[in-house]
Amino acid sequence: MRFSFKRKKLEELYYKEKGAQKYPPEVVDAFFHVMSIIEAILDIRDLYQLKSLHFEKLKGKRKDERSVRLNKQYRLTMKLEMDEKGNYLLILDIEDYHR
Repeated sequence: MRFSFKRKKLEELYYKEKGAQKYPPEVVDAFFHVMSIIEAILDIRDLYQLKSLHFEKLKGKRKDERSVRLNKQYRLTMKLEMDEKGNYLLILDIEDYHR
């Protein structure tokens, strides 16, 4: 599936592995694992089939956003967007849910 990054720091992490020291190593590994899955899927519904990701819609003010679990503490948040080429995922951030 197509994707883009909202924040330059995630784009640099993905393409250049820059800033990886800001996160625990297992979170960085999980980020690359999840991104490889996102790159391989054809449709966002495929993420629901992978139960280990805990792909879910967020609630409240963030109801248009979704997240996948990187570990028990960190989530990768994203939003489904559309452009002239169709749907794509806008990768928002890696978030510490315990803060």
